[in-house]
Amino acid sequence: MRNRRHVAAVMAVLLAVTVSLAGCGGDAGSDGEAQGGEPIRIGAVLSLSGTYSGLGTPEKQAIELEVERINDSGGIDGRPLQVVFEDDATDPAKAVAAATRLIERENVVAVIGATGTGQTMALRDECVRAQIPVVSMAGGSVVTDDFSEWVFQTPWPNRIVVPFTLEQLAERGLTRVGVISDSGGYGADGHAIIVAEAAGAGVEIVADETFNPGDTDMTAQLTKIRGAEPDAVLMWNAGKEAAIVAQNMAQLGFDVPLVGSPGNGRVEFIDGAGDAAEGFRFAAGKILVPEAYGDDVEAYDVATGFIERFTERYDKAPDIFAGHAYDAIWVVADALDRLEGDIDPVALRDAIEQTSGLVGVGGTFTYAPNDHNGLSTSELVFYRIENGTWVLDE
Repeated sequence: MRNRRHVAAVMAVLLAVTVSLAGCGGDAGSDGEAQGGEPIRIGAVLSLSGTYSGLGTPEKQAIELEVERINDSGGIDGRPLQVVFEDDATDPAKAVAAATRLIERENVVAVIGATGTGQTMALRDECVRAQIPVVSMAGGSVVTDDFSEWVFQTPWPNRIVVPFTLEQLAERGLTRVGVISDSGGYGADGHAIIVAEAAGAGVEIVADETFNPGDTDMTAQLTKIRGAEPDAVLMWNAGKEAAIVAQNMAQLGFDVPLVGSPGNGRVEFIDGAGDAAEGFRFAAGKILVPEAYGDDVEAYDVATGFIERFTERYDKAPDIFAGHAYDAIWVVADALDRLEGDIDPVALRDAIEQTSGLVGVGGTFTYAPNDHNGLSTSELVFYRIENGTWVLDE
């Protein structure tokens, strides 16, 4: 694998090929054909425990799956990729410590992560200091709005998702909303954009409440919101607490639509909320209902190929967080493949920034010197939970 055309060809061929995959994680490299050269070491800081563990676990699974495919196809110019995983336990301080270990002990050329916005913002200073590129899987707008030449992002940021969600609410006549958000990085980032954008979208905020990550009862906040008689409740959060909000609304008999964020687009929310999840709406990318990509398009082939491989390996379909991780590892692999000569973090950063037209699961990535996200609302659709699964809310 030496040029961009070869990467694209490998991705296309592997969509249709079932390979025997052997496991990649921790400090061990993937087994595969690309074992002749020195491994290229990449760090991954994920929330494998704590409130974001439901996001970090599928991210790790997706990275393992795709790294093995890359190595089984020859690696990068005959060199295998080796990913060193660190668990930040959904804790910003632990994310910093993890990044430091990866840089100083593991000599990684890039860091994928973190899972959460707060953790990403915590570790990025360490990576910038060491001049190590970061590809974050967190959806906070601040990740790339607080611009650093070293930091990139694969999800649709809040600055894209929030206006889209508000527009969908207005189209459905849900113009008086009560807002409830968590005080963590992603929730606070989304809340600020909701407040800034609501009036322009024709939406009135009639109540505004917060909770802390890890809280187990939000009935007090929801009782206040119910007193304002909103048309809907808009929740911005990506942790386990979302299911509690849905359950608390049901317990209160608070019968208005609950609308959330892409952070709630996972089976963990459906399982946790149970019957209270029915009717829940949120915006996210198209991976949950791949037909939304359209027929006979490359994005559909990429997504369905990934879904089939992931489901076969893990006996469950991937969620949007697995998709963010798929995109992150391929952003790095594609950039590595385009490098000439020695691989070093500075050259890799430059190559990532030159990414253009890379078709992933979350969208088609084209970065630029002033845009390290590269996605738009065209990558989003609106979902509704019906009979315990996702359907398009058209």
